[in-house]
Order: sequence, then C-alpha cells, then structure tokens
Amino acid sequence: MSVTSHVQPQFSVLSAEQIERVHAQSLDILARVGIRIDSHRAAEVLGKAEGVTFLAPDHAVFQPELVEWAIQAAPSAIQVYNRRGEPTFRLGADRTRFGVGVTNLYYQDPLTDQISPFTRELLARSVRLGDALPAYDLVSTVGILRDVTTDVADLYAILEMVANTQKPLVILVSDANQFAPGMDLLEELYHKGPYSGHLAEKPFAIPYFNPVSPLILNQETADKMFAAIERGLPFIYSNYGMVGMSTPITPAGTLALLNAELLAGLVFSQVVRPRTPVILGSLPAFFDMKTMVDFYDPQTMLLNLACAEMMAHYKIPHAGTSGSGNGWGADLLASGALWINHLTACLGVVGLAPFVGGVLGSKVFSPTEAVYSSEIIEQALDFAKGFPLDEDAFAMDDILEAGPGGHFLMSERTYRMFRSAYHTSSIFPRWSLEKWQEDDRPKAEQFLRDKAARLIEEHQPPEDHDELLGRGDEFIRRMVG
Repeated sequence: MSVTSHVQPQFSVLSAEQIERVHAQSLDILARVGIRIDSHRAAEVLGKAEGVTFLAPDHAVFQPELVEWAIQAAPSAIQVYNRRGEPTFRLGADRTRFGVGVTNLYYQDPLTDQISPFTRELLARSVRLGDALPAYDLVSTVGILRDVTTDVADLYAILEMVANTQKPLVILVSDANQFAPGMDLLEELYHKGPYSGHLAEKPFAIPYFNPVSPLILNQETADKMFAAIERGLPFIYSNYGMVGMSTPITPAGTLALLNAELLAGLVFSQVVRPRTPVILGSLPAFFDMKTMVDFYDPQTMLLNLACAEMMAHYKIPHAGTSGSGNGWGADLLASGALWINHLTACLGVVGLAPFVGGVLGSKVFSPTEAVYSSEIIEQALDFAKGFPLDEDAFAMDDILEAGPGGHFLMSERTYRMFRSAYHTSSIFPRWSLEKWQEDDRPKAEQFLRDKAARLIEEHQPPEDHDELLGRGDEFIRRMVG
C-alpha cells in the first residue's frame, strides 16, 4: 500500500456526475433558448458555421456538436509574460494567481478614508502598490480616470499601467472606441521598447470582456473580441450575473445559465479563429431587491468554485471572483468575504482572481484592503501548499536525540528551517500582551494603514517610467490630432 509523501489540502464542490449534468443543462439552454447577437458582423460570421441556426436575424441557437468542437479547439493553457518578455506563470497549468484593481470610480485614502475621483496620479500610485506587493501576480485596470477627457481616458489609464509596473496586466476598456487604439498603444510601447516584440508573441497585457446577462452578445463586446482575435491576443471573457435579477434565483439555474453564456462566447471566438486563447469565468453575485445592492455571499463563492470546476473539466483557463465589494474599507465587513474567497480559491481550481481591492460595492479602490488581502493571500497560499510527509520530514533523528523531556532548540534542522517554517506577517507584529500594553494598546488597523501609506510613498516606478510616459503621450497626441 503506497503512502503519499505530501499532505495537500484540496476543495471541490461538484462531482463528475454533477459536472456532466450542469454541462447538459447548458447545452440545452444554447440549443433551445440560444443567445441574442447585437453585432451584425458577429451574426454574419456565426451564420456561416455549421451547427448554428438563426431563429431571427439577431437570435441564434447552437447545436451541441458545435459547442463540443469549440471546447476541443481552445488551448488548455496560456503562458503569460511580464513586460520584460519573461514568462511569469502558465494559466491553466498553475496555481491560483491574483491581481489587484478593477475599474473603480473612486480612490480611498489609506490614512483618512477620504474618497476622491480617480486621477492619473492616483492610478499611478495604485499600480505601483500592486507592483510592490509580491502576493499579486498581475495588475488590473484599477480606476476610471476623471482628470482627462473621456475620449482618451482609457488610453491614459493603459499608459499609466504600463509605465508603473512590469507585471502582467489585465486591461479593461470602458469605451469600445478606445479599445483598438489602446492595443495599438501597447504595441507602440512594447514593440519599439528595449524588450521588443509583438503582444501576441509574449502577451503581458490581457484584455477583459463582458457579455450581457442573460444570454446577450452585445455589440461592444463583439467588436472588442474581433479586435483581440485579429491581433492574436488571449483575452478574458467573463459574465457578471445578479442572482434573482439577471440570472435565476436558484444557484443551480444561475450556474447553468452563466456556463451557457461562457460556452456561447467560446463558440464565437473559435468560429472567428480556431485555437484562439480564451480565459473564461463568471462573477456571480446576489441582488438585494430591498436595498438595490448586489453583493457576494457564501453561495456566490460556491458558484465561483463550481464555475472553476466546469472550466477545469473543459480544460479551459479560468478567471473568477476576488472577494471585493462588501466592505466600507479594509474592515470587519470586508474581511470575511476576503478570507473565504482567497482561501477557497487557493484550495480549489480557480485559475485567476484578478480584481482585489474594491470596496463599497466595488466602486472604490482601497489601498488598505489591497494590502490586507495580500496578507490573506500569502497565508492562503501557504495553507494550500500543505506539508511533506516523507522520511526526512518526520525528523526521527531529532526525536531520538531529544528523547523524553528534551528539546529541539539546538537541532540542526530547527536552525535550518525555523525562519521559513511558519508565516511571518510583514504588517502586524507578533506581540505579547505585555508588549501590546507597553505600546499603549494600538489598533491593528493602524499598522495596516501605515503599511499601505508607506508602500505608496516609497515604492518607485520602473526605470523606464518617464521614457514610456513620454512616448505614450506623444502617441496619444498624434492619434487625437
């Protein structure tokens, strides 16, 4: 009888039979209900595919055989690079990866909690914060700029992201008219820079698209998908469902509907160009009809894990929820959702959790929450690693040497391992009661605020920051002119 040599905690929510049942329900939705297609070009492309039937000019149903073909056609893993062209992680064949950001309207000062509209300077600070924290593998578009005109706001957001970190990026563009120019800007900065190359060759920027629930491929999303596919870029196709409003009130109905929408997007991408690299996932939330507020809760966290398991079954890279939105800052209200999301994401098969740091309904970016989440992520990843159970790990020689009543303080193994054997926070000191009282009983929250403010103040942008801003400004002026 073999014994595994490593303790590996894991978490799953769906059995193989349940996965097949959800898949069958999703196929049934696509075959009997179908999707609305607001893009004439998209409808024209899909109309040429075998297995698509149009019930009306903008209403198509898909046969199961076409869906199965698309699942097989899509790549099972995507290599992601940083801006230097160095491989950083392989999505779909790697552990859970986390990102900071996501199109918030406001910025919350870490020391005062004052709320301010996003400016280029605040966006730059936020990107550098994500760059400084090692728990984050990438940076997503953190905020929507309010100090530049709307016709170039997305372009300047992209420019600030590229200039303030070399980590991979998730790009969200609010104005569809700025998407293609935004990709041109990225090519300009990347192809002509010291790490020259095309985005499709070593992608460090991944666009993010949303269809409209229930069951609509909207014009803007279709246009952006065409632009990304034509450039050979991987992209995230993610739907946002509000249970009881845009999806059924039952979790099972929501899961099947959202999964059907993702499969429809997958079919479209593969019909346009087979082997297009796609990352699929859902942001399932509840909608409170009394307060008119949408929010994450334990059931939606289960749906997040279930969606990840569906994508693992299809062998398609996944992007899911990040636990943001419930708090008024980095507070008790936020901490529960952050812990349950980050820990279950690391124990399940979640591929990407790209949107950490949003509070107050994800309208506000909180640097303190981003810093607190990094602490949680580090502990969750450490928990998910488990521990070895091989012969050396049992330390029998130390036990024999110590004997009854002995100690292990002088063991060579203790000396070698004690600094890495347990988690040490970079935020909160490990104090005794006496030390805490001696320092006038400080609040842990103040350590968190100070850490966030210090990182924002001290972390420097990449060396090519000014050069990139100059080239990017010139490109945008030429485009506008």
